[in-house]
Amino acid sequence: MSDPDPQQPIGPTDTDVLMMRRALELARHAAEMGEAPVGCIIYETGTGRVLGEGANLRERDNDPTAHAEIIAIRAAASAVGDWRLNHCTLVVTLEPCPMCAGAIVSARLGRVVFGASDPKAGACGSLMSLTQDTRLNHRVAPVAGVLAHEAGELLRAFFRARRGNG
Repeated sequence: MSDPDPQQPIGPTDTDVLMMRRALELARHAAEMGEAPVGCIIYETGTGRVLGEGANLRERDNDPTAHAEIIAIRAAASAVGDWRLNHCTLVVTLEPCPMCAGAIVSARLGRVVFGASDPKAGACGSLMSLTQDTRLNHRVAPVAGVLAHEAGELLRAFFRARRGNG
């Protein structure tokens, strides 16, 4: 069983905030395409080098697994040439769902940073804590709330407009 790496930063870093700003750009682009506005970046924790990014593409691809995190994880693993991403940080605008949290654990990501919490489907502390479940072979404590207001407002505005309320 692997425990969280004591070398990994616990709170948000300046790089996390910078990457969250890029993830928000990706989320806005997703919204322009009619997708739920979620964006994700994976970067190498020590260097800040971006290895993968993604935005929701479920509608475009008719693919229930085309979440921003899954797309970014695939891109990062391809860039690294390895499925193990323990030296990386995943930054996403919305708290990962159970599917994405499972992929985060499976990819052995070193850190997870998210913006808005998701009380209906969040699996990094809101609804459940899948990424910290001691029964699994890898754990990663999430860093929550980075640019949460901006991420949350982007989601609220998108869904208000979809419902015709704004």
